[in-house]
Amino acid sequence: MSQQQFVAARRSPAASVASLLKPASPPLLAKARRRVVACSTAALTEASSSPALVTVSRRCSQQLSRCCPLSAQCPLSGSPVPCVASYFLVQLVVIFSLLAMESFQNESGSAHEDVDDYSPLWKFVTKVEKAVGGGNVTWSCNICNKVCKGSYSRVKAHLLKQKGAGIAGCTAVTMDQMKRMQQLIDDAELKKKNSKQKEVPLPSSSASSNMASKSSSCTSGILQNDDPTKKRKGPLGPLEKSFNLNARDELHSEIARLFYTGGLSFNIARNPHYVRAFSLATQRTIPGYLPPGYNLLRTSLLQKEKAHIGKLLEPTKTAWKQKGVSICSDGWLDVQRRPLINIMAVCESGHMFLKAINCESEYKDKAFISKLLINTINEVGHQNVVQVVTDNAPVCKAAGLLVEAKYPHIFWTPCVVHTLNLALKNICAPTDSLQNKEAFDECKWIAEVANDASMIKNFIMNHNMRLSMFNDNSNLKMLSLANTRFASTIIMLKRFRQIKKCLENMVINERWDLYKEDDVVKVRVVKYKILDDQFWEQIDYILAFTSPIYEMLRKADTDQPRLHLVYEWWDEMIEKMRVAISKGPHSGDSKFYDVVHNILVERWNKSNTPLHCLAHSLNPRYYSHEWLQESPNRLPPHRDIEVLRERKKCIERYYSNSSERRSVNEEFASFSAAIDDFSDNDSMRDRGLMSPTKWWVIHGASTPTLQSLALKLLGHPSSSSSSCERNWSTYNFIHSLKRNKITPQRAKDLVYVHYNLRLLSRRSPHYNEGESKMWDVGADGFDSMDMEGAAILEIANLSLDEPELESVLFTDEGGVGDETDMDV
Repeated sequence: MSQQQFVAARRSPAASVASLLKPASPPLLAKARRRVVACSTAALTEASSSPALVTVSRRCSQQLSRCCPLSAQCPLSGSPVPCVASYFLVQLVVIFSLLAMESFQNESGSAHEDVDDYSPLWKFVTKVEKAVGGGNVTWSCNICNKVCKGSYSRVKAHLLKQKGAGIAGCTAVTMDQMKRMQQLIDDAELKKKNSKQKEVPLPSSSASSNMASKSSSCTSGILQNDDPTKKRKGPLGPLEKSFNLNARDELHSEIARLFYTGGLSFNIARNPHYVRAFSLATQRTIPGYLPPGYNLLRTSLLQKEKAHIGKLLEPTKTAWKQKGVSICSDGWLDVQRRPLINIMAVCESGHMFLKAINCESEYKDKAFISKLLINTINEVGHQNVVQVVTDNAPVCKAAGLLVEAKYPHIFWTPCVVHTLNLALKNICAPTDSLQNKEAFDECKWIAEVANDASMIKNFIMNHNMRLSMFNDNSNLKMLSLANTRFASTIIMLKRFRQIKKCLENMVINERWDLYKEDDVVKVRVVKYKILDDQFWEQIDYILAFTSPIYEMLRKADTDQPRLHLVYEWWDEMIEKMRVAISKGPHSGDSKFYDVVHNILVERWNKSNTPLHCLAHSLNPRYYSHEWLQESPNRLPPHRDIEVLRERKKCIERYYSNSSERRSVNEEFASFSAAIDDFSDNDSMRDRGLMSPTKWWVIHGASTPTLQSLALKLLGHPSSSSSSCERNWSTYNFIHSLKRNKITPQRAKDLVYVHYNLRLLSRRSPHYNEGESKMWDVGADGFDSMDMEGAAILEIANLSLDEPELESVLFTDEGGVGDETDMDV
């Protein structure tokens, strides 16, 4: 029998058998007889004992009688059957019907398996046949053997003898059986009720609570046991109706519960998009609206927003032709230890995230990195790119040289912040090697002071009782900074200087010696160090002579144009450091100054590029009388021999044609010597008062080539740390340990939307005002790195270019917000 015939047999067994036993098919009849002989008598006995199968047999016999004029009598049902089929064919009908019904019952049982727990009376009937395409089921009562057709409600009405259901009650069921069935129904309904998802009730509305509390206070003698937060029964008052206070409170509770259950930062409430979403929903009527679901948010809406942000960034990309663009790059490992390289485009308008490349199974040598940079340069337009900024790693330097070889007008610039951080590391944590013997001998005392401070911090943080004492004496907290953090040693020592009095009060307290379970020797060492005046004098001295380096690091770690200021900053920083060392214990020891000076000069020589000197030469401020009078040793850039040589190298790379180069040099001579159109009073006076870019826009039209070059160089950063480090914080925020299953491509799209949307938002005039002021930074807590700061900073995630945050306090309802953990 084919599969189609078997399916048809399950739907109508009698018609199928009749179609198989037509007189025109004698071979099929012979085959049927052979199968019947092979059947067991046990199967016939089982078939004949089933009332349902007797009915099926009768129907099959009626169908067979229409196919053959000769008939016999069926031993099961007594109906006439064709003599050709005879008794054996009747047996075939019964067996075939049994198989078809067993298959149907198995299917019906599996179909209703999920509802049997809630429909317990199905087990008192036998399902015979289900109508094609759904509908009621034909079933036979196991108690009275009556065959009926209907749903579960008719089964229940039949067995429990319920009237009005259109079906007669069971004549054989007893009262005990009916009680047991009713108990099964009650248990099933209770189980169904308990299985439903229960919602946690929301808090009572404030209006109802206030009225209830007033009512309870007025009748305190009578209603002492009433719940004051119970909602008032009855109609609402006119004030509640007019302002819809109950609905407002309910919505407030739902939103608050979203924050609590989702672990969302309270800073999201300051997000203007959060506020606008609910304002839009209340101002416009959108019947049946449901917020976007899981899949819609991460697929269609994400790609739609990404494409829209790309269009909004087009004006910025168009401005690259006049203002130029810097390509900044840095590497990172995500939460799944996948190596990533991100690419940023930086110009005067801000930092733009371009892409992040997954470098799994790639050997990150100079060829691979240079290929990534060159591909990005081609996408942006090589004629628009001014410089490529990376860290100082040898492989990055080699990749930068390959980029310069392909595009001579593009310069590789090492990150100034990374350079300064390496200089601080060489000073504060020198390595003990043969080549570095002199520096180690002169600077090892700095590392010893830093190690003592770290030991004190770890001892207090690792002992609960000592930490409790410290918290009782200080509003500030210990800093836990990673070694990779820029100027981590200096930041830690600055915090130690802030909490000096608190540490001294802690160790002189009588409770300090009461905790005997701690390491007694280490307790004495910690107490001795904290009370040692020489230890604090060394800290003050370290902070004094490293302060110029730290200040320059902070000024360079920003997304503001700083390329034209780096050369001056290095000179000023080294001079200030010399003065600070001369006032300390090493005032008569020039050897220590020579070591520190050599470290800084060596780092400057590795990071200085001709681009720094050319940008320095194009800054009109350095030709002003005011700037030259600030120090007797200052020279204008066109008279500084070092700047002169590097500027010539840069101009040769920009203008390979000798006639173009001669024209540019003539224009530079007019600008630097203040002749021709640059000799008027306004031009001379504005050099020291206006920003360099504005000055060139107003006074540089007479030298168009030099003006274009100046406008292209004066709007660029000096480091990649500000953009790249902040972007990695964004990436880490999006692709966190909780969301580590996000694919790199989706994470890249999320970072693109998140980062560039913040870039566009910061241009809004409302960004620096109102409740949503600086909504995209700060989160629930932030801290200052200055000595004036007074806050908790367990992990410093903010870039150093956010000085505005040091004085910001987020408030709510007119008071100081507790989310910032600020103590002033």
